[in-house]
Amino acid sequence: MATFDSGNGEHACQPDGLIERPASVRRFTVLTVNTHKGFAALNRRFILPELRDAVHSVSADVVFLQEVHGTHEPHSRRYSRWPSMPQYEFLADSLWPQFAYGRNAVYPEGDHGNALLSKFQIIRHDNLDVSISGHEGRGLLHCVLCLPGDNQHVHAICVHLGLRESHRTQQLTLLIRRLDDLPAEAKVIVAGDFNDWRQRADALLEPRGLFEVFAEHHGKPARSFPARLPMLRLDRIYVRNLKTHRPQVLTARPWSHLSDHVPLSVEIEP
Repeated sequence: MATFDSGNGEHACQPDGLIERPASVRRFTVLTVNTHKGFAALNRRFILPELRDAVHSVSADVVFLQEVHGTHEPHSRRYSRWPSMPQYEFLADSLWPQFAYGRNAVYPEGDHGNALLSKFQIIRHDNLDVSISGHEGRGLLHCVLCLPGDNQHVHAICVHLGLRESHRTQQLTLLIRRLDDLPAEAKVIVAGDFNDWRQRADALLEPRGLFEVFAEHHGKPARSFPARLPMLRLDRIYVRNLKTHRPQVLTARPWSHLSDHVPLSVEIEP
């Protein structure tokens, strides 16, 4: 397995005229959402434009996306509102000038994977393939963000794990190896769709210093699936060496009618 460059100052933030740079960042908002490839639950409606409006309304600084299309030729011909660019770029619009995509699944019609949208500079990114042979492609999109002002680095890892517990255990082991490659003092956010309905991830990640924000504030991870009546605790936001405030589950309309998961958000203090 390739080792990710953890960085020791050799990758400084570079000037970018597209990004407004405040003197420093005291707090920023993170949002994670499984986009269900731009379709409502049970694939009944194509709702990507409505999803974009909803994502914009949150005014998050960093957005973790799962199940987002890069391309899909038949859909682009079938749906009149299908964007001419990749879904993650369509969602980014003008609000998130920086974005990265990790292609996890490739098939004759197109591809999909994880993406990260950021108002902060992404100084490097890497997609770790954690797919189990013969099953749906999965990945960990690892980005390094540079916060303006004092040039703090934050590692942001967007996660989409498998449906089987044995697969998730293997994939979490690969995530832990990636985390072990980072300095102990590194600031880390791991967010996404863990499919961890049996809540086994906490016990594996806490020894690495990661704490789930809803469990820390409310005692348990948030209920996020299915969107109309959330019962299962599938989506997570973990942090290390960061303070968190106001974790929220976005269950009200329109979110309850967009995708099959509801999003999670939290405010982060570096």
